[in-house]
Amino acid sequence: MPIDEDVTGDELDKDVRQELMSLPKTLAGDVARNLVMVSRLLDEDPEQAYAYAKVALRLASRVPSVREAAGFAAYGVQKYAEALAEFRAARRMTGLQHLWPVMADCERGLGRPEKALAMAGEPEVQKLDKAGQVEMRLVAAGARRDMGQPDAAVVTLQSPELASQSAQPWTARLRYAYADALLEVGRSDEARDWFAKALEADQGGVTDASDRLAELDGVEFIDALDEDAEEEHPAED
Repeated sequence: MPIDEDVTGDELDKDVRQELMSLPKTLAGDVARNLVMVSRLLDEDPEQAYAYAKVALRLASRVPSVREAAGFAAYGVQKYAEALAEFRAARRMTGLQHLWPVMADCERGLGRPEKALAMAGEPEVQKLDKAGQVEMRLVAAGARRDMGQPDAAVVTLQSPELASQSAQPWTARLRYAYADALLEVGRSDEARDWFAKALEADQGGVTDASDRLAELDGVEFIDALDEDAEEEHPAED
């Protein structure tokens, strides 16, 4: 598959490059460039990212970072069984626990929320950093909602991290999830407040909190290029 001309492989994290040093130099370079393409395309074109991940996997299946990248690429195209297998392989190779939350979310994707919820109570969660523990809480709340327990989802998300005033990379997503859970149980006024708090923390635009706020406030956006909308809402003289 074609590699973008500006990709060298040096864009990868130092730890990943270190892992690739176990490979012959030419092979390591090929794998590195494919991994960069995976990272570059994962959000905007997950199908293409998945294709590059398969190339890297074929070239270097014994490298933990390759297995992890393949897992995220499969996850991005909702191939949850494949993603889970790759994450498990990477975890076996490294002994690290950072993939535990996304492994649990794969269980949700496979229609096994009970398994995801059980994973939230395993000792591995205590070995996660703060971001990982928040991610696990989000997955557990999602599992509760999958199981038809929205009130339990609300309780699951109530935590010191939610109450904290400091802005962290996960703050917007946590507040958004809480707002969404509140809305599901009919607590719309509280939900609006938390969507506003999510928007306040969402500097990178990772949520659609602004749209949800507008929806709750009854604000309707009209596309200036939409002729039908113009006919329904003619400009005033």
